[in-house]
Amino acid sequence: MTDQILLDPTAERSAAERPSAPRPTSLHGRTVGLLDISKPRGDVFLSRLDELLTGRGVNVRHYRKPTFTRPAPAELYQQLTRECDVVVEGLAD
Repeated sequence: MTDQILLDPTAERSAAERPSAPRPTSLHGRTVGLLDISKPRGDVFLSRLDELLTGRGVNVRHYRKPTFTRPAPAELYQQLTRECDVVVEGLAD
């Protein structure tokens, strides 16, 4: 695996060191959550991703933030943690 640099778009003065979350070797038998952050056309991207994943036998669940202008409520993050093994957050314009 190559080294990757991820930039945090928040107003931090210095970059925080955060390790990447462990990635599963396969999605077989896992539940993938698709989180729509409520930007226009994000649902189009996530719907297509749903089609591709379910076509491969992956269990997919959909979630949506109330608005893209604020962080998701803590309850939504807790629900994602309980119900999903992997989460894809989709945004588009």
